[in-house]
Amino acid sequence: MVKFSREYEASIIPEWKAAFVDYKCLKKLIKRIKVARRDAAPPLLLAATTSATVGSYGFSVLDPVRALTARFAGGGRAAAASPEEGEEESLESDSGELVRATDKHEQEFLERADEELDKVNKFYASQESELLSRGEALIEQLRILADIKRILADHAAARGRGGRAAALGRSASMPPPSMSPSLNGSSGRHLLSGLASPQSMSDGSVEMQQAAVAEGAAVAEEVMAALERNGVSFVGGGIAGKAKKAKDGNNKQIMGRGALLQLPATVRIDIPPTSPGRAALKVWEELVNVLRKDGADPAAAFVHRKKVQHAEKNIRDAFLALYQGLELLKKFSSLNVKAFTKILKKFVKVSEQQRATDLFSEKVKRSPFSSSDKVLQLADEVECIFLRHFAGNDRKVAMKYLKPQQPRNTHMITFLVGLFTGTFVSLFIIYSVLAHVAGIFSSTGSPAYMDIVYHVFSMFALISLHVFLYGCNLFMWKSTRINHNFIFDFSSNTALTHRDAFLMSASIMCTVVLSLVINLFLRNAGATYTDALPGALLLLSTGVLFCPFNIFYRSTRYCFMRVMRNIIFSPFYKVLMADFFMADQLTSQIPLLRHMEFAACYFMAGTFRNHAYETCTTSPQYTHLAYVISFLPYYWRAMQCLRRYLEEGHDINQLANAGKYVSAMVAAAVRFKYAATPTPFWMWMVVISSSGATIYQLYWDFVMDWGFLNPKSKNLWLRDQLILKNKSIYYVSMMLNLALRLAWAQSVMKLHLGQVESRLLDFTLASLEIIRRGHWNFYRLENEHLNNAGKFRAVKTVPLPFRELETD
Repeated sequence: MVKFSREYEASIIPEWKAAFVDYKCLKKLIKRIKVARRDAAPPLLLAATTSATVGSYGFSVLDPVRALTARFAGGGRAAAASPEEGEEESLESDSGELVRATDKHEQEFLERADEELDKVNKFYASQESELLSRGEALIEQLRILADIKRILADHAAARGRGGRAAALGRSASMPPPSMSPSLNGSSGRHLLSGLASPQSMSDGSVEMQQAAVAEGAAVAEEVMAALERNGVSFVGGGIAGKAKKAKDGNNKQIMGRGALLQLPATVRIDIPPTSPGRAALKVWEELVNVLRKDGADPAAAFVHRKKVQHAEKNIRDAFLALYQGLELLKKFSSLNVKAFTKILKKFVKVSEQQRATDLFSEKVKRSPFSSSDKVLQLADEVECIFLRHFAGNDRKVAMKYLKPQQPRNTHMITFLVGLFTGTFVSLFIIYSVLAHVAGIFSSTGSPAYMDIVYHVFSMFALISLHVFLYGCNLFMWKSTRINHNFIFDFSSNTALTHRDAFLMSASIMCTVVLSLVINLFLRNAGATYTDALPGALLLLSTGVLFCPFNIFYRSTRYCFMRVMRNIIFSPFYKVLMADFFMADQLTSQIPLLRHMEFAACYFMAGTFRNHAYETCTTSPQYTHLAYVISFLPYYWRAMQCLRRYLEEGHDINQLANAGKYVSAMVAAAVRFKYAATPTPFWMWMVVISSSGATIYQLYWDFVMDWGFLNPKSKNLWLRDQLILKNKSIYYVSMMLNLALRLAWAQSVMKLHLGQVESRLLDFTLASLEIIRRGHWNFYRLENEHLNNAGKFRAVKTVPLPFRELETD
């Protein structure tokens, strides 16, 4: 049976850990009470207890009587020894009753438990208030959305039917949008329920048409006022003035259909330009506002339907985030109630103060986090709203979004990991023996084999190593309860686990080594077009990546492609945590990009038939492209920093971070120049530029990304909060990161190596950089998790689309 303390620690919300009951501390205080009572027990009681426990003299029926007599005798002697202490050893409860406290440790426990209760109540009250206000705001946003969609429907119907009479008749006959019972609370009636039903108009009667104009103006004014009361503002000329002129006779001509449909110019919907499409939509809207004159264009008077769709999606995501927050708060309440119940049972068992325990239990039951039902009511209301407005009254669909099912853990993945790993090891041994027998890696071996096979299979080997280290990161994050799914905004029911990552890595390496063995067999047999096998492997991997079927982790593949799109088109997309985290991974995979460059050159530039692999290494175009490939990851990352600088209130740290990647670009350019012209001047330039970039990067790693080197920290040169218990691990990690950051030093060393040794050294250095990056990943997310926990961020905040604007 699992102890409650372990179950409690495994169940608490990591970001709210500081707000939970400190169960371990209270348990330690109970142990102190137990030890103090044992030390203060009379010798006769100890002897009776010892004889009953050890049984050296056997069991006697008089033992309980002796123990009871010794207990009363000990209590009387204690009272006689210190009569003045008996008057002070009392504790006043909240109800005004006096509770006897026979020991200072018991007083300390009750005081600490009261502090913990007050901490829990304060946190619960603040979170409850925040969620309730968020719920009210979302309900108002949903009401506004329903009104706007109704206006759009009326406008489409009016244009489709060809007359205002049909539109007004439909507006009067159509009931207001169905809302949840919770939406009819403080605001009273529905916003548009008071629209009057106009009389049917005759096309040949001027008076009836003018009356329709006036009545249509009244309808539009009421709609406009209702929307403005709920946070939607309008910019541009309205129709009230024109309708009044028509009514007074100042404008005697009969107004056409376009004038009758004229509504307020623009509904302000805040859709953040997170993508180029949304940015283009925002520019288009502003252009329409500038070109429109006095609202003459009837189509420009209404909200663009695309923006309404974005607003509806934002509101749906906001309801999902609200429901998740309510579920977490309910879990917070139940766990704390259970913790107080368990710890009070232990306290009364040790101290035998039943009355004090009962009084404190009543206080816990009366506390807001235990007795309040506002969160439960709001959760039920959110379920009803989401079921009606976003799930088409299909409860199964609604629960799929509100309460997604966690994937079941099966042993099949573990079995496949072991199977592929064993197969990989066996195939690798076979390949090593065959390559040694064939003399592939000797000085007389074929250089074409090394130049072709090396690039293709090194590429897959580096990918597999990176995926394996990511699996190690996932395992460590899960073991230390770092909520990486929340940090990356991944869905918990589709996110990769460490077993999935290990399976991907093992399967990739097994396929690669199997291809190596088959390629070597074909080469030894004298088969033609043996180099087609690496190309087939590339085509297979590309097909798996873009496979549209729900196999081979489709959600993960699509997420990867989406993140890569955001990185490549930086800074046009909003930068999320997953985007710049992946961009940082690419800065460590520059050798991989170079291998991909060679593979693309060899298989796509017409060199396949004549095996002229020299054209992919010696041509000027290839060299220039190598410069670009080496700079791209740093350029993308710098653009992301500039985008964040503009979005996050001109945070100077983002500019400093961009400067780090610019310095890395300069150092890479100098190293390329030194490789082309190895003169002493450029050697010193390499040393200076690379040393400066390395110092810059180390400072950013230790201080900004990991949060270390804090001179005021209680942990020497680390940070105040550490997840790993062994502090020496952090110091070793810092030294390892420093050593691996200096791998560029081999570029200035004149090492005389053969082709095989040079390739092996390059692959080793690339692997070490990937290992350094996998090592960096854990501490980067640890620091991010502690920042979230410090601010109690456990649910993402979705911006609301509608807001009130001040207009002239």
